[in-house]
Amino acid sequence: MKIDLRAHKAYLALTVIAAGTLLTGAASGGPASGAEAPAAAASHRTGEAEIRDLFDDWNAALATGDPETVADLYAPDAVLEPTLSNVIRSDRAGIVDYFEHFLRQRPVGEIDASYVELLGRDAAVDSGAYTFTLTDPETGEVSEVAARYTFVYERDRHSDAWRIVNHHSSAMPEG
Repeated sequence: MKIDLRAHKAYLALTVIAAGTLLTGAASGGPASGAEAPAAAASHRTGEAEIRDLFDDWNAALATGDPETVADLYAPDAVLEPTLSNVIRSDRAGIVDYFEHFLRQRPVGEIDASYVELLGRDAAVDSGAYTFTLTDPETGEVSEVAARYTFVYERDRHSDAWRIVNHHSSAMPEG
């Protein structure tokens, strides 16, 4: 299935607008705030630390060496704009394919800078810079790749788990 990237970006923009509306309602004492909030809403409170911890989960999935385990962290219709490929992946099969190749280098990521934006209870963005340590599978040579990243997360309404809906990563131009 091919996804129209302009339509997907429009969807993301609408998601951000809707999330902003939720935040505005909460800040103004609307239904999402105070004692009027349903008990279930309290269990969905999201903090920056919770969002930052999602990178640790993703990094741990990389450490398994299993592309399916990594792909499980992405929504079924997620878009991946990967660091080491010019091909944008817009479905699970494409995401698995990318990680089949990337994981051969035994990547280990470390966050250098993280900026979290909470877009409501069920959406967040974590962007910043990270460095990957990679090991060449043929020579054993170790190298580092500094990159910029953006993870857009959305809470899955069925499982309550956070899923990556968009992941952009690009090597630093001066790196």
